[in-house]
Amino acid sequence: MTNTPQVTTTQVGIVGGGPAGLMLAHLLARAGIDSVVIDNRSRLEIEQTVRAGILERDSVRLLTETGVSDRVLTEGDQHEGTFFGFGGDLHHISFEELAGASVWLYPQTDVFIDLANAHSSAGSDIRFGVTDTSVHDLTGDQPRIRFRDAEGRAQELRCRYVVGADGSHSMCRRSIPEGRRGQFFKEYPFAWFGILCEAPKSAPELIYNHSERGFALISQRTETMQRMYFQCDPDEDVDAWSQDRIWSELQARVGANGHELREGPITDKAVLRFRSFVLEPMRYGSLLLAGDAAHTVPPTGAKGLNLALQDVKVLAEVLERALAGSDDSVLDTYTERALARVWKAQHFSYWMTSMLHLPPGGDEFDLRRQVGELRSVIDSAAGSTYLAEAYTGWPTG
Repeated sequence: MTNTPQVTTTQVGIVGGGPAGLMLAHLLARAGIDSVVIDNRSRLEIEQTVRAGILERDSVRLLTETGVSDRVLTEGDQHEGTFFGFGGDLHHISFEELAGASVWLYPQTDVFIDLANAHSSAGSDIRFGVTDTSVHDLTGDQPRIRFRDAEGRAQELRCRYVVGADGSHSMCRRSIPEGRRGQFFKEYPFAWFGILCEAPKSAPELIYNHSERGFALISQRTETMQRMYFQCDPDEDVDAWSQDRIWSELQARVGANGHELREGPITDKAVLRFRSFVLEPMRYGSLLLAGDAAHTVPPTGAKGLNLALQDVKVLAEVLERALAGSDDSVLDTYTERALARVWKAQHFSYWMTSMLHLPPGGDEFDLRRQVGELRSVIDSAAGSTYLAEAYTGWPTG
């Protein structure tokens, strides 16, 4: 293996080849801006990572109107509302009636595939399977990204800006000096036990189910494959749950509100911890962070992927202005614009989580107070409208 790196010069170096990084590269290319994307995973690894996906209205527009793919419209599942189970019954909130918008059930894996195919067709410089990635000279006007490619050869990207879209364990974020990182963090006292099962759909839209046994979410994947979750302890032992025990628990929780699930073989099970995190600012010198590298939310409310896509939509605009005018000061507007949406999403996710999940040690008062809060939302046109507007997504400011 050679230690003398092969040098590539580009305008924007992007660390992270998931949906955020690939969408940013796509938007930059449409503006005539060169970029190179690297990721330590292979394309196949990313494609085989099972991720759920509820896309807001503007996320769907971003995919379709920029020419990534129309598959979200032909193969995605449009949801015009959602169900809340509580107090012994199911209650429907119509997004279309209240907010004039829908969401689409479309797995994050398919968003990645659409973007990767679009880049492959365009001949973009996307490098999967890299190792030993590091970033350098972030406070200068020619930052560098060093790595070894999939064949082990030393590489160096010389660019004007670096974007860290490398997920919640971001190497790019850790490259910012601690004294320059404003970090806000919350860990929740519960988790989700998630399953993937071979079964028909149990409902036409998602069910957010509240019960004295804890929360459950009934989601879908395809006509024959479904995603479901139930609230559990963060340290729950996955192996302690047989298929019969899992189905018994899920049926008991939704059965409390008059619904019955359609069962089938469980093909995957895992515990998903709940965390909220925000980094301020989202810029350090010539480095900008996007998506999970800068913020994470609990999955209640389905904001993670949507925030990442809106981040890069704003970031592409800001980078275009900075490169056109050779003016780094415009980069500061990125943090302000992105975080305005991020903190609204943090509130919405926290509100949904605290309203639906029984806290550890919760008693009858907590249970009844939550039912009262849910009923207040359902019975109020203003409350239901807020939920519908937040769930389907706010316009990008």
